[in-house]
Amino acid sequence: MTKNSPLALLPLGLFLALFIGSGLYYQAAEVEFAFYQISAPVAILPAIVLALMLQKGRLNERIETFISGVGDNTIITMVLIYLLAGAFASVAKAVGGVDATVNFGLSIIPPSMVLPGLFVITAFVATSMGTSMGTIAAIAPIAVGVAEATDLSLLLTIGTVIGGAMFGDNLSIISDTTIAATRTQGCEMRDKFRLNFKIALPAALLTLVWLFIQGSSAQVEAPGDYELVRVLPYLAVLVLALSGLNVMLVLFVGILLAGGVGFFMQDAYTVAQWSKDIYAGYTGMQEILILSLLIGGLGALMKSQGGLVWLSGVIDKLSRQSDDPKKHRRSGEFGISTAVALTNVCTANNTVAILISGSLAKDIAQRYDVDPRRSASLMDIFSCVVQGMLPYGAQVLLAGSIAGLSPLVIVGNIHYCWALAAVAVLSIIIGKPAPKAAA
Repeated sequence: MTKNSPLALLPLGLFLALFIGSGLYYQAAEVEFAFYQISAPVAILPAIVLALMLQKGRLNERIETFISGVGDNTIITMVLIYLLAGAFASVAKAVGGVDATVNFGLSIIPPSMVLPGLFVITAFVATSMGTSMGTIAAIAPIAVGVAEATDLSLLLTIGTVIGGAMFGDNLSIISDTTIAATRTQGCEMRDKFRLNFKIALPAALLTLVWLFIQGSSAQVEAPGDYELVRVLPYLAVLVLALSGLNVMLVLFVGILLAGGVGFFMQDAYTVAQWSKDIYAGYTGMQEILILSLLIGGLGALMKSQGGLVWLSGVIDKLSRQSDDPKKHRRSGEFGISTAVALTNVCTANNTVAILISGSLAKDIAQRYDVDPRRSASLMDIFSCVVQGMLPYGAQVLLAGSIAGLSPLVIVGNIHYCWALAAVAVLSIIIGKPAPKAAA
């Protein structure tokens, strides 16, 4: 295999074929839990073997490349969030926090506004926190409780939470994707925010209308009794998250508070039981944790083999095809959007995708007279769209683990990401060049 070869992307194709193909096969055979028959952490193993075979150099060097990807800082950070999120969700549920929070929310929100309200709350929290992962970890258990207390679909409530989390992650000025996009394109965060908002707001409004229609006839059971003290861990997590505290520290404090509520409110709740609940949360995240580590290693192998560089080169060549002045800017914007989207598919990490395709996007923007603010906006938007709909992406995997749902069936219910993609594409087709920023 030569350097910068499309063959480097074959392992990803093999993984998707095994992961998605097996689920579709068993579903056609009417096997229950079709997409769980061959789990993703197992389906990815042949892909890793293929990537190691394609890699040049001594076997030990290939394995070291894989291990460096597994131990990447971003991957390890996600793993720690998974563990803490699982532990918090497990303890909070065990001490009655989920039921109390759901009953409290249903007592003050009209039934027809449950879904729009869930989206708005999630979007607000994610915008303030700057992380979709932390937001999903905090809100997804509540969404599960809402679905259990109403006749709303669990898929719909979980999809609503993921959509709201991606809305906030995309717009937040403290999000790592925002920082990466503005730094690589050389523009100010506030300018990129303004352009992003013009696309994200219509998509959010469309989503809210759709959610209102879907939930307008919802039948809500009479909210049960609740004690506000059991809601305290969730309120504390939200307040601390909004204050800008590190998400891992936020979740750790939540675990301590939830345990404290159990000790104070339940006579039979002991330190030993608290320990068991924390560990149960850990084990509930086992599949997503293993898959994330293996995806990190696979991504490192594909990157070192030049697969992503080859992909960027193809996109660059395609973006040069149009010489029509009227299509000049449009070609550049489509090239930028395609570059970050496909890179995100290969890396399953929107921040990494922006960093990898940043220099290519900046070059395309300069050649096609695309404003840097617009380039940064498109990169963040399309990485958000793809990341929010990847069945092997961290956000969907985390939500699926908390809700006990296959990530493949969740994807079709993340309505905000689909609306955002449609509005963003439309803005490229009919949009005008952004006015030059003031000096």
